[in-house]
Amino acid sequence: MGNRLDLSHHINSRSRAGLGIFFCPGVAVPLLLLLSILFLQVIPAHAFSAETQVAQVSSTVESGAVKAVEGVEVKDKASELIKSYKAGKSKRLKKGPPAPALEAKDYPVVEGVSPRVTVWLAAQMHLWFAAFVLAVPIFVLILEVIGMVTGDSRYDRTAYEFIRVSITAYSITAITGGLLLLSLVVFYPALMGYLSSVFGSTMLGYGLLFFIESITLYIYYYGWGIMNDGGGLKRLHLFVGLLLNMSGTALMFIANAWVTFMMSPAGVDKMGAFQGGVFAAINNHLWSPMNLHRFVANIAYGGSIVGAYAAYQYLSSKSQASRAHYDWMGYTASLIAIGALLPIPFAGYWLTAEIYSYSQQMGITLMGGVFGWLFIIQAVLIGALFLAANYYLWCGMGRAEGGNRYTGYIKYIAIVLVLSFLVWFTPHNIVLTASETSALGGQYHPWLKALGLMPAKNTAVNIMVIFTYISFLLYRRSGKASTVPWASTATAVEVGLFGAAILNIIFLGVYYGYYTDNVYKVVSSIPQVMTTLTVILLSLCIEWLIFRRAERAGGFTWGRMPDRSQYALVLIAVSFTWLMGLMGFVRSAIRQNWHVYSIMKDNSPEAYTPSIAYAARVVSFGTIVFMALIIFIFWLSSLGKGEENKV
Repeated sequence: MGNRLDLSHHINSRSRAGLGIFFCPGVAVPLLLLLSILFLQVIPAHAFSAETQVAQVSSTVESGAVKAVEGVEVKDKASELIKSYKAGKSKRLKKGPPAPALEAKDYPVVEGVSPRVTVWLAAQMHLWFAAFVLAVPIFVLILEVIGMVTGDSRYDRTAYEFIRVSITAYSITAITGGLLLLSLVVFYPALMGYLSSVFGSTMLGYGLLFFIESITLYIYYYGWGIMNDGGGLKRLHLFVGLLLNMSGTALMFIANAWVTFMMSPAGVDKMGAFQGGVFAAINNHLWSPMNLHRFVANIAYGGSIVGAYAAYQYLSSKSQASRAHYDWMGYTASLIAIGALLPIPFAGYWLTAEIYSYSQQMGITLMGGVFGWLFIIQAVLIGALFLAANYYLWCGMGRAEGGNRYTGYIKYIAIVLVLSFLVWFTPHNIVLTASETSALGGQYHPWLKALGLMPAKNTAVNIMVIFTYISFLLYRRSGKASTVPWASTATAVEVGLFGAAILNIIFLGVYYGYYTDNVYKVVSSIPQVMTTLTVILLSLCIEWLIFRRAERAGGFTWGRMPDRSQYALVLIAVSFTWLMGLMGFVRSAIRQNWHVYSIMKDNSPEAYTPSIAYAARVVSFGTIVFMALIIFIFWLSSLGKGEENKV
């Protein structure tokens, strides 16, 4: 209880200035966002009213400037729209204006400023910080509950330190969100006007939820010590944390609706006229897979950032007690990051499959077109994440005296991971010159072309997930000694389960991926994933039965980790950041020259697909700036920790 009392005293001393939170960016910016969104509601009513849009469409039809959309003339669609509009005002009340047809002159120009790069960097910076601050409260609440149930003060102390790191990041998230909104309104007012005509009610709800999230976050943080009585106030504190997470998750779902609507519009007709049902626009084709993918990825990303914070503090610590604390914190954060990392490839595969299902053109552009090479970079970064996570677990075996029992298995796990990694990033075909194609004997490599197909990659990633889990099992076993007499038999059963699962995954990938119809290539991925999840769940049950009354196998010392292990945590954070930036660019860019795919065309001067090299430079620049800000936040947290120690 000593740590809790000291922590409570420190927090209480800071909470006396509670009213000051209303003047911080985390609350002030949401208020400004609400005012800006209210202003946006006025734009569609005037500049983009139904009368204005019908007049614009009429002018376009009369001028003869018509094009075909999916084999149907715009002129015919426009004529029908005009007739239906003029038929009666009752229809106008049920149907919104069509998407505006813009020209280059409709886009504001600011001398010396690139609209695309400005919005790009503002959006990416906001998403990085938002992913961090949305994820941290989730596992902070879980840690606080565990600490309350077990009575272990380490969980409470770690949870508080995690939320303290996220406070500064939350303010920066609000600021970058304001910059993003300002950039969009300045450079793309017509797009924002159209989106607000469709999502106006959700934008107001977003602003309100943002305000609620800010208030609950600061109550949750500043009330940590006051409500830390272990009784009713503690439960109230947990309830505030639950409200914080619910509002944050709802914010993400609403923002995902806007993003996915631009990729797979729903609730509108072929001209983009809103049909009046906002939920139809929200629940578009890609909304659900995007929600799952981002939710899991945000948790993994938040874990990686706080893991980097623990590594920063571990390397800066002067005392063994401090190193032990941050070693335990880094271990907890790495478990969160690794645990959420395992299902990310499957969630991403579902999202990709749904993109193909909605539009084969977007799907082919995504992985078989100009962006194919970015998926090679993605594969390298994902491989780096898996290898760094395994390396950290292997180093963790050094905390226990009994870890030497399992170090001999590391080289075999490493070989399997490397081989799977090589399959994972092998391309199906590459861009070649005429002479290179002649020397190769064709467009595809005669031996490696089969490894570039998705069945091989699905097989490889499932095997990587299983062997990463095996590394975790060996780490967990390194500090324990089972007392049950049937432990060796249960271990043999586990080995048999893993062997059968790996053989089944390989069989499904090879047979259904290469010797059956193409439809089975996608379908076979489902039993592969189910095999992986089943063997992991069965193994967890067996491990619990074996070690529920286990004894310590020799000494176990927190803080006995080589410094190089902490660089693995930093590598995970940097790789995650860069990966999110690159894939965020790809997701947005597959719309090509459409603001809203097939509905509202982008006719701005920058309506072209940038080169991969250009995109990589922009994302890399954003990654460097973001990591510099994260290091600055770590430094500020260190100052706060110093003040806490003085109290």
